[in-house]
Amino acid sequence: MRFWRTPLDRQQFMPPRGRIYIIVERCKGCGFCVEYCPRDVLVISERYNKKGYHYPEPVKEDACVNCSLCEIICPEFAIYSEDVPDPGAEQPAGQSAEQPAGQSAEQPAGQSPEQSAGQSPEQSAAQSSAEPPAGPPAGAQRASSRSQKEASRE
Repeated sequence: MRFWRTPLDRQQFMPPRGRIYIIVERCKGCGFCVEYCPRDVLVISERYNKKGYHYPEPVKEDACVNCSLCEIICPEFAIYSEDVPDPGAEQPAGQSAEQPAGQSAEQPAGQSPEQSAGQSPEQSAAQSSAEPPAGPPAGAQRASSRSQKEASRE
């Protein structure tokens, strides 16, 4: 794609990359994903799936920017894309490749930041159970007060 002007910091930022996965047997060959792909990554295949439909196939996988338009527009949920990490990108300090992005090395899996900040799981569970439960809905209280008034009239 040619720009009529180029950003000054173009070399500093790389566009995201994605990989497209197609569940061939779900596809009904509507072609929405091919039509709406902004980078023309997909084309309709000459082959058929078991239902007898021509399904899409990626032809320019390296052009995919993981915009997920194909995933959003597919009526049969037959296509999805995943982010492909840039091989030249470095991991943030203190984070390994196996560790999720939102979790620090000191925080054990399954604990909230409050729990790792000095609270034990039992303390946080006790605090959450100490809150009073929500009472019955307002309509239920009105109904019971009506029945009490009717009982007092009799």
